[in-house]
Amino acid sequence: MENSGKSDFRILVVDDERPLVLLLTRILKKEGYDVRGVYSGPEALAVLKDFSPNLIISDLKMPEMTGIELLQEVKSIHPETDFIILTAYGSVENAVEAMKSGALDYLIKPLKDPEELRLAVQKVVERQKLMAANTLWQKQLTDGLPPTNIIFAGMEEVWRQIQQVADTEATVLLQGESGTGKSLIAKVIHQLSGKKGAFVELNCAAMPENLIESELFGHEKGAFTGAVKTKQGKFELAQDGTIFLDEIGEMPLASQAKLLRVLQERAFERVGGTSTITTNARIVAATNQDLLMKIKERQFREDLFYRLSVFPIYLPPLRRRKGAVEEIASYLVKSISAKTGKHISEISPKALEKIRAYKWPGNIRELYNAIERAIILSDSSENVLSIEKLAFMDTPMVQAGAASEVAGDAAGTGEPGGSGLKRLEDIEREAIARTLKETKGHRKKAADILGISLRTLQYKLKKYALSGK
Repeated sequence: MENSGKSDFRILVVDDERPLVLLLTRILKKEGYDVRGVYSGPEALAVLKDFSPNLIISDLKMPEMTGIELLQEVKSIHPETDFIILTAYGSVENAVEAMKSGALDYLIKPLKDPEELRLAVQKVVERQKLMAANTLWQKQLTDGLPPTNIIFAGMEEVWRQIQQVADTEATVLLQGESGTGKSLIAKVIHQLSGKKGAFVELNCAAMPENLIESELFGHEKGAFTGAVKTKQGKFELAQDGTIFLDEIGEMPLASQAKLLRVLQERAFERVGGTSTITTNARIVAATNQDLLMKIKERQFREDLFYRLSVFPIYLPPLRRRKGAVEEIASYLVKSISAKTGKHISEISPKALEKIRAYKWPGNIRELYNAIERAIILSDSSENVLSIEKLAFMDTPMVQAGAASEVAGDAAGTGEPGGSGLKRLEDIEREAIARTLKETKGHRKKAADILGISLRTLQYKLKKYALSGK
């Protein structure tokens, strides 16, 4: 967070020791925060309306009003305001009691190092940023994202399972093909859980192997080259909330061992640190791979698999969700049309027949992209999506992708541990290789033709040992 952002974060320092108030305000102002200092609880309450602090740093023992009394009074008016309690050495038990009353952290005075104060405040800043983002997401979930009947169209059993597991602490493993909505389902689980903490996401496939542990567990200042300051990891940021580990099958084996420890002991250390940090974050993981096959190939730990799959949920591909394609497509047409300023409100019978007949190997993500492209191609005067706007679906490579799914369905179920995966992979590999050849190795063009993201194509190239040239 740059100083420009810190200037919007307001801190109120409360202590009857004037020199300490002056010292703390000086340190925090130097960091770029908007800081005020007062010398009693009643003074703090008097400035609440005008100053509206994000954080109050208060002494525990003060003559007119204790820190706990101030905390309780402020929380009754502004429950979103966070507290850090200052306490003298030897009164730690009282500080713990303050945390039970709602304080986020405590510091022992006299402070041995200003860095203690900086880190404690930084933790609050990061927490409030995530909480704000999480609040925005929840609003989007109810106001802007698909309603439950659209998300779970053709997946009534999945909806039943989610309702059963959401308000428990059980670790959930979401399995299914790319584009089936695993990230969205993870967010639904978090919302239904009622957890007050943030929803924190990490894509394991997108992180370099040498950085994934730092992202998960954080690092101490100087832990490695470039670690210029202490950083909290995803597990710390997800305290009282949910951490979503997407594409867990891509996590390196060394990191898998450390994740296993967190699942077993609910504790970890930052990279380069010695202090043990506990976590109560709820874990939801997701994969589009057959983890049992990866276990046989010694690419995934068997003990981690069983720790993750306490409550496995399989998300079926769109082609197996009876009646879902029509329902989802109709919703997307109205939603995307509104976003793009068009007036299309329905799909022509021939276009709907074409959408229904296609196998959608990229699942909902591909369906969304196809409808978005068709609407962009439509004139502003049109109010019906015509079959002509879906002509791009007839290209050989798009049809090859759909054909591979038909072959896969004919050979086996496609579910985790099912048969027929080899034949499907061969067809997919051939389609990718042929597309790359026709585009002369241009990966972005190849990804567009295949109806997948560039990141997914890069993963497939690595999986099938294709050069992409």
